[in-house]
Order: sequence, then C-alpha cells, then structure tokens
Amino acid sequence: MSPANDPQHDHSTGILVASPSKPSKTNCWSCGDMRAAHFCQQCGKVQPPAPVDYFAFFGLPYKLNLETAMLEREFYALSRHLHPDINAIGSSQEQQWSLEQSSQLNDAYRTLKDPISRTEYLLRLQGLHLEEQSTAATEEARRTGKAKKQVVPPDLLEQVFELNMQLEEARMNMKMGEPDRSLELELRDTKKQLQAKYDSMVEELHCAWNTWDGLVDRAEQGGNVLEEDRVAVRDKMLDLLNRRNYVRNLLRDVEEVLEEETRG
Repeated sequence: MSPANDPQHDHSTGILVASPSKPSKTNCWSCGDMRAAHFCQQCGKVQPPAPVDYFAFFGLPYKLNLETAMLEREFYALSRHLHPDINAIGSSQEQQWSLEQSSQLNDAYRTLKDPISRTEYLLRLQGLHLEEQSTAATEEARRTGKAKKQVVPPDLLEQVFELNMQLEEARMNMKMGEPDRSLELELRDTKKQLQAKYDSMVEELHCAWNTWDGLVDRAEQGGNVLEEDRVAVRDKMLDLLNRRNYVRNLLRDVEEVLEEETRG
C-alpha cells in the first residue's frame, strides 16, 4: 500500500497521522452486533479483513519507539481469535478470512517487533526504500544475475578501498598457506573501528526515532508539523540505515576472513 493511496496518510502535513484508527466498527456479518476490528466481540466470528497497513492493524500510532511487550500481548490475544484452527468449523468463507487475517497479523507482528524492520517499513509507507531494496537494484540484479550493489558512503570511501586491499591480501596469503600475523592485527583493528562506527550509527538512529516520534506527538496534539522537518528526519533515517547496512556487511566480510585465518 503506497502512502498516496493510504487513507491514514495526512497530506496536509506530509506526516503519517499520529493515531491511525483500527478498521471501522460496523455490524457483524453473523449476529448483527457492533463488531471489534478483526472479530465480533459478541459472537466471536472472524470478520472480513480490512485493507490497512501494519500500524493500523494493531491500532498503533506511526511511531518508532513502541512498547514491544504490549505489541506481543496484543499479538497473542489476536492469535487466539484469528487462528485458522479456531475457525476451522466455520464456512469456507470464514476459514478464508481467518487465513488472511492470521497471515496479516503474523506479517505485521514480525515487521513491527524489530525496531530496524519497523523503521524500514515506515519509510516504505513514506515511499522510500533502502538502496539494496530499491526496484532499480532488484531489476538490475535479476537482469544480470549479479548481487545487488550498494553505494559506498562517501565518508567510508578511503577506508573501504584500503580494507578491500587488506582482505584480498589476507585471502591470497591463506591460499598460499602463508598467513600474515601483522595483517591479521590490522584487520582486527579495522574491525574495532567499524564496530565503533556501527554502534555510533545505532545511537544516531535512536535519536532520529525520538525526533520522528516528537513530530508525531506534535501532529496528534494539533500542532503544526513543517514539511522540511519531516523530510529531514525521514531522509536522515534512510541515510543511517543505508550506511549501517553497508558497515554491517563490511564487518561480516572482516569476520569471515578472521575466522578462516583462525581455522587455518
């Protein structure tokens, strides 16, 4: 669902509204009582799924600092009502609704329980994608059969060039059975530097989440949210996630080489 077609998107402020409503409460198809969002509170019958995003599915605000314990409790509570086995004795239509609702519930919970995937999802609702998840990168990978490429963050260009040289030299030494102790120490030092960068980016992400949530709170309280403020924090999160993923991949490459040297 794109933000442009999402009824929960506030075009006047450019920010997702603070408190998306749950699927509207209408009459239960079975008993006629006013039902809950996903099932009827009177007769317990599962209801037709509503086209909402993951935040709205749980009736959550579009915030990035969520209480995961609360999310987990809500997940298990809904699971007890929506699980296909619970609705197995119903009609084929009820069983289909149960399967669809359970699938949406699982996808929503899996995405929102992790702060990184939660951030990526919110950015997708904003129409932004990480570099390695972009449509262009995917199509290029399919066309050529090669792995998707990430753009090297400018502040890492020099370090990445030197690191690639070190990794190539280390792999060549291992093939020849001539490990270089000094090179291993250099890689371990590089690993520490990369880990420090990674940790710093995570801290910056936390600050960006707080800033975003502050904008959501302001919008919820009727305050004015400037478009440039929303765009600034949104783009900041995208940049941090792209750089974080790139550094994570570099760390993985270094760790793989160091593990090979240890085994050797």
